[in-house]
Amino acid sequence: MTTQAQDTSVRAQTVVDVPIERAFALFTEEFDSIKPREHNLLAVDIAESVFEPREGGRIYDRGVDGSECQWARVLAYEPPHRVVFSWDISPQWQIESDPDKSSEVELRFIAETADRTRVELEHRNLDRHGDGWESERDGVGGEGGWPLYLNRFAELAND
Repeated sequence: MTTQAQDTSVRAQTVVDVPIERAFALFTEEFDSIKPREHNLLAVDIAESVFEPREGGRIYDRGVDGSECQWARVLAYEPPHRVVFSWDISPQWQIESDPDKSSEVELRFIAETADRTRVELEHRNLDRHGDGWESERDGVGGEGGWPLYLNRFAELAND
């Protein structure tokens, strides 16, 4: 897995030993197993993280009390090659309700062989978040951000 932060974007990638269709399905359908429970904006513990697999879908956490916290919107859903979602979280790690102040996360799934897939992640337009966006870039690009998600994804794929 490699990570790179450049200006207003963070890039990371990993390679998994599964076919492209399986890699895409694992990320979108098993997102609950990838997202760490401690990454939580709810007032209660997370019961599950939900990735609605369609353009216009939501990505949200459901609390143990049934409350929900939507933190992303699915902007493009093109199985098994590409998914793009908004990042509706401010540099203060609170929900950002203004779509013009949201960044975007794109994942591309590239078949290297019939049983091996490279996943490239780009979190871009982080400067849209306004003041403090650099700390958000550093957070999502740091070891507790996208590298952690991709490592958890790779562990799930390679089990």
